[in-house]
Amino acid sequence: MPVNLPADLPAAKTLKAENVFYMSSRQALLQDIRPLKIGIVNLMPTKIETETQLLRMLSNTPLQVEVVLLHMSSHISKNTSKEHLDAFYQTFDDIKNSVLDGLIITGTPVEKLPFEEVDYWPELCAIMEWSKTHVYSTMHICWGAQAGLFYHYGVEKYTLEEKLSGVYPHRVLIPTCCLTRGFDDPYLAPHSRYTDVREEDVRNAGLVIISTSEEAGLYIAASENLRQVFVTGHSEYDHYTLDNEYRRDIKKYGKAKVPCNYYPENNPDNPPEMRWRAHAHLLFANWLNYHVYQETPYDLTALV
Repeated sequence: MPVNLPADLPAAKTLKAENVFYMSSRQALLQDIRPLKIGIVNLMPTKIETETQLLRMLSNTPLQVEVVLLHMSSHISKNTSKEHLDAFYQTFDDIKNSVLDGLIITGTPVEKLPFEEVDYWPELCAIMEWSKTHVYSTMHICWGAQAGLFYHYGVEKYTLEEKLSGVYPHRVLIPTCCLTRGFDDPYLAPHSRYTDVREEDVRNAGLVIISTSEEAGLYIAASENLRQVFVTGHSEYDHYTLDNEYRRDIKKYGKAKVPCNYYPENNPDNPPEMRWRAHAHLLFANWLNYHVYQETPYDLTALV
């Protein structure tokens, strides 16, 4: 069963063109089933692109998923129209009395700022605190992972000497972990960030490290009960997302490091290769199935 979406959401048109099965909200109401309620805290400036990427990952599973898109009321978006936000997004105030099966907190390009200097940091902290009692499992992505590690466990982030950008090989450290069931060894995943967290700090915080890369460092960590999941990379990225970021950085800074293992022969004139799609779908499908659907209570009010 598919993710159900408003028929006029831009992502719906994109997914339909890709033959990704989704269902309109009206159709979903006709099914006698309780869908999984998944919130997406979309912190990325390119919200339509990011919501499409994540909805693609949440689609085409045997589960019906009802998505709640959230934006920060304490931040004025410069790249997404107010009309789009008003039509398809809610704020924390709108849903704070609700409960969710799962929550995804995205990354955002503010890594060089201390957390406390991000204008919506207090609002995000309120959401992360609320998630402890109103969400069964939360997946944090890239900067969202660093923010979650800092807020929940006091794990600091550190500025890298140069941007980490590219597609890197990773290995699973816990073969029995359902979150990475079916992953190849090694498998590939994209990273795009200026900051990092140290594996030693994550272990000392009592978290389980599930997957790492010799080149890119920590990739997946989680609490022992997997109700808090931290993914430092961007498995949801599209074919050309790293390419777009690379060319944006050149335009902004005059130069940029070529993303590693992305362009054939490491030449940006060659069309990039997408070699992480299968693992990306597995990651989200495993999270939805093993750590949300099979564990969350049927009556969500039992979480509170």
